[in-house]
Amino acid sequence: MNTGIIFAILAYFLWGILPIFWKLLKHIPAHEILLHRMVWSFIFVLTILFFRKNWFWLKKIKENPKLLLTFLLTAFFLSTNWFTYIWSMNNNYVVEASLGYFINPLISVLLGVLVLKERLRLFQWSAILIALIGVLFLTVRYGSFPWIAMILAFTFGFYGLLKKRTKLNSLEGFSLETGFMSIPALFFLSVFELKGIGSFGHGNIISTFLLFCAGIVTALPLILFAAAARRITLTNLGILQYIAPTLQFLIGIFIYQEAFPTERLIGFCIIWFALVVYSIEGIVFRLIFNTTKI
Repeated sequence: MNTGIIFAILAYFLWGILPIFWKLLKHIPAHEILLHRMVWSFIFVLTILFFRKNWFWLKKIKENPKLLLTFLLTAFFLSTNWFTYIWSMNNNYVVEASLGYFINPLISVLLGVLVLKERLRLFQWSAILIALIGVLFLTVRYGSFPWIAMILAFTFGFYGLLKKRTKLNSLEGFSLETGFMSIPALFFLSVFELKGIGSFGHGNIISTFLLFCAGIVTALPLILFAAAARRITLTNLGILQYIAPTLQFLIGIFIYQEAFPTERLIGFCIIWFALVVYSIEGIVFRLIFNTTKI
């Protein structure tokens, strides 16, 4: 099997089982978990850069200071995404969070049209409209707007949009983002420690260890994903990306026994159908396009 596919499967598998990790920390406030995730992620990625002696990219920052503003924005969208995800895991919204990552590819396409002025083909527009019908159905018939899913989908969509327009690779960009995040995170964690309300080192040793591991479980799948992206096509990545939300969905239903009434199932099925239309259209178009080129 292609090593790129193996890396991609591992990355999406790790993202898919993350709910189990965050659930182990549900006794700790979501905002405190987020702060630790920021700090330990920065330390972990900084360690990797140190051993790789990879600092040449800092010259790009010096030559183009506007990059700092871009990565300040990506840090904002990523931290909002992280907080929403952690909060949803620890408040029994695993299934709805999975919906956000099912919808995300369609949101990314829509942002490409609205911001980058990209053109969509007929069936791509059809997929977006079908997904919109699914969201409206969930809102009207289920009686609740899927705000968690939409926040996750849009924040990660804007995050990807901004990353697409930068000149740094994922590891370098991630170090800048977590660097920005870790400044306020360290401040607030220090305040918590001074007030004696922090969880790191004051609870049981397992919780402390898990908080420390937050950086590893965050950065490792990103590194695997970056390695996969360099080795396989976007088509393969696009198909494999549904491993993560599918695992999250199954974990929410079968491990944590979250409610999933018929109305919600219908709404999910409509959105899944939209993804099927979008995915098949993309595969068929690439096959025809590549055949034509040959």
